[in-house]
Amino acid sequence: MKASRWKVLGLAALVAVAFAGGGETARAVEGGEAKLLNVSYDPTRELYDDVNQAFAARWKAKTGQAVTVRQSHGGSGKQARAVIDGLEADVVTLALAYDVDAIAARGLLPADWQKRLPERAAPYTSTIVFLVRKGNPKGLRDWDDLVKPGVQVITPNPKTSGGARWNYLAAWAHALEKGGGDEAKAREFVTALFRNVPVLDSGARGSTTTFVERGLGDVLLAWENEAFLAIEQLGKGRFEIVAPRTSILAEPPVAVVEKNADRHGTRALAQAYLEFLYTPEGQELVAKHFYRPRDRAVAARHAGRFPAMRLVTIDAFGGWQKAQAAHFADGGVFDQIYAPGR
Repeated sequence: MKASRWKVLGLAALVAVAFAGGGETARAVEGGEAKLLNVSYDPTRELYDDVNQAFAARWKAKTGQAVTVRQSHGGSGKQARAVIDGLEADVVTLALAYDVDAIAARGLLPADWQKRLPERAAPYTSTIVFLVRKGNPKGLRDWDDLVKPGVQVITPNPKTSGGARWNYLAAWAHALEKGGGDEAKAREFVTALFRNVPVLDSGARGSTTTFVERGLGDVLLAWENEAFLAIEQLGKGRFEIVAPRTSILAEPPVAVVEKNADRHGTRALAQAYLEFLYTPEGQELVAKHFYRPRDRAVAARHAGRFPAMRLVTIDAFGGWQKAQAAHFADGGVFDQIYAPGR
C-alpha cells in the first residue's frame, strides 16, 4: 500500500470487493450478487482485500454466484460497539475476543462462538513489536528503553483500539516479569510508559499514520504485521523493526454474526468465508500480509521472517474478561494512570 492510499483508506472505510467461497448459494442477492459485510479492526484492509478476491473465485467456481463484500475498518472496540448499535455485519474479524464477547452478550451470536471454528476461532496470530526510524537513533532495544526521559512513544488508545490493549498488556507482562510478579511495580512501569505518549489515536492505523507520515515519535508500538507493512510499502530505508525479548501472543478472532446473517440469508456464505481463512490458500495469504499462520506447513515455510520472542498469553491476565475489567473498563487501571499532558 502506497502512502497516498494509506491516507485514503480512513476509519470505517467501506470497500466493495467481489469474491467467492464454497457451499450453497446465498439468498441475499442484489443484481445476481450475494452481499456480505465484514466488520474488521484497523490494520486488516490489505489482508482482506486479497482474501476477498481469492475467496470470490472459489465461491464463483463452485456455485456460479458472484459475491460482493463490503469491509468496515476501525479500532476494534469502536467496531464492536458499531455492530451492537446496529451496523449489519455478517461477519466480524476483530482484534481480541473480548470485543466479540461484547457482541455475543447482546444476543447477536452464541456465547460459545469460539467453538464454531478451529483454534478458538483465531485463524492467525500476531504479536507486538517496536517500529523505529532508520538507524534506531534513540537506541531502543527493549521495553525499559521506552520509559527513558526524552523518548516519545506512539500507541493508540486502549479504550477504542484492540491493538492498543495488546500493546498495554505486553508492556505490563514485561514489567511483571522483571519485577518478580509485583503488580505495583508493573503499574509504575506502565504509568511511566504512558507519560511518554504524546497522543492517542483511536486505532492502530491512525497511530501508524502519526508515526510514519506525520513524523511524530521515536517508536511505534505496533502489530507485527503493521510494522512489516510500513517497511514494505512506505520505504525499506526509513524504518526498522525491533523485537523486544518479551511480548504477547495476540489472537485476533473471527465469527459469524448469526442473527444478522440469518436475517440476510447469508449464514452458509459467511461460514464458508471464515473457513476459507484456515485453508492452505487462506493461510498463505495470512503469511503474505505478515500475520503468523496457524497451519504448521505454511508456518514452517515462512518461519524465517518472524523474530523469536517469548510470548505470554492473555491467560496470564486471567483471560479477556478479567483483563478488560481490571485495566480498560471505565475507572480501571488505564483511566487511573493516564493523564494527558501530565
